[in-house]
Amino acid sequence: MRIDDTDRRLLRRLLADPELSSGALADLAGVTPATASRRIDKMTREGVIRGQFAVIDWSALGYDVQVSLRFTIDKTNPRAFDEFLAAAREVPEVTEIQTFLGKVDVRLHVIARDMGHYQQIYRDRILSLPHIAEIEALMQVASIAERGALPL
Repeated sequence: MRIDDTDRRLLRRLLADPELSSGALADLAGVTPATASRRIDKMTREGVIRGQFAVIDWSALGYDVQVSLRFTIDKTNPRAFDEFLAAAREVPEVTEIQTFLGKVDVRLHVIARDMGHYQQIYRDRILSLPHIAEIEALMQVASIAERGALPL
């Protein structure tokens, strides 16, 4: 879908504050509420806007440990990738799964209440995932920047 300056203004405002009412969004983007509504609906139908979601502060819920696990999968089995991903989806503490091209095949974002809880998840759930050739763990110390800005 091709987008124009009006769509870009709407998207920028929506990213900056997803809780804006449609009237406030329209005002900030310099269009009528009807135009804003039509444009947002069209971008949603076309898949430009895939949804709106809450950003959760896991530490506020008692999950103070966040670890990024990078996996290289043993791909000697043709179903290895699919089987690994299916098993990873079953681990409740995995909040994000990303796949890559290159040395690293998959990244899992794992949350835990504390280091003891993380060790339990790692031993009981992560190490039992199928077809692991290599694992690298990166413990998150701080989140410095989370951008939702458009490079348009």
